[in-house]
Formats: sequence, structure tokens, C-alpha cells
Amino acid sequence: MKKLFLLLFLGFSISIVAQQKSDFWDNVKFGGGFTANFGNQTTIGISPSAIYNFENGFALGAGLGYLYSEINDFTTNVYSTSIIGLYQTNFGFQFSTDFDYYFANQSTFNGNSVNTNFPALHLGVAYNQGRFALGIRYDVLYDENKSIFASPISPVVRFYF
Repeated sequence: MKKLFLLLFLGFSISIVAQQKSDFWDNVKFGGGFTANFGNQTTIGISPSAIYNFENGFALGAGLGYLYSEINDFTTNVYSTSIIGLYQTNFGFQFSTDFDYYFANQSTFNGNSVNTNFPALHLGVAYNQGRFALGIRYDVLYDENKSIFASPISPVVRFYF
């Protein structure tokens, strides 16, 4: 009798977990952002991420990033990790908060190199149309002595499928 009860309990538990998994993955979206600039400065970046959409307009997720930049004889490689929070309004605007941690290596072609790491907390707003969002964000932790970025303000280009 104990074996039958244990077997039924395990079967029921597996059924519940399997049902929750399918519901979970139905609310997960994959996407991220990218950047490209060519000319006097070459910049190429990609930041894949995944978010979980809650039913009330909120989404929470995580991401990774890589950015390569080259100006004259100066190159920068930046790796980052992110925790992403989004809130989608009913009138097409998306509010965001991204906590990023950056690991950067800056070097010149003659061999000089500097490694640095620093946090960033971006608060942003974007216009969201379907799967794409375009807007602006501001880094409230910006420190010009630590950051490799020229400004605390940056554009937001985000997409999820």
C-alpha cells in the first residue's frame, strides 16, 4: 500500500511540475540588443537576454553582453552581466531598470593595457511597438573616473521574441 501511495504521489508531483514548466516557458521571451558603428570609431556590440513576463505588465530577466570598440590605436573589450526589470504600460511606453556589471580591458597597439570593472544602474523609458522598444536610459551610478563610457546617457534598442 505504501508503494502504491508513493507511486501515485510521485506521478501526481511530476504531472504538476511538467504543467508548471510548460506555463513557465510560455512566458519566457528571448532577445536583447545590438550596436554597430563604423567610421572614425568602430563599435560592435551584442547583448542577448531572456525575460519572464508576469501577467501584470512586469518582466524580470538576465542578460550577458560583449562590446568591442576601436579608435585610432586604442581598443576596448567589454564583457557584462545584467539583471533586467521592465514594466510595460497600456499606452505603449516601457519603463526599465538594468543593473549591469562591466569588465573592461583597454589597450593600445603598442602593448599598454588597463583592466577595470564597475557597476551601472540604468533607469530608462522606451516606446514599445510589439516586440521592439526604442528609447533612452540614464546610469544613476555613473562615475566618470571609473566608467569607460563618455556619458551616463545611452540609447535603448531592445527586442524580444
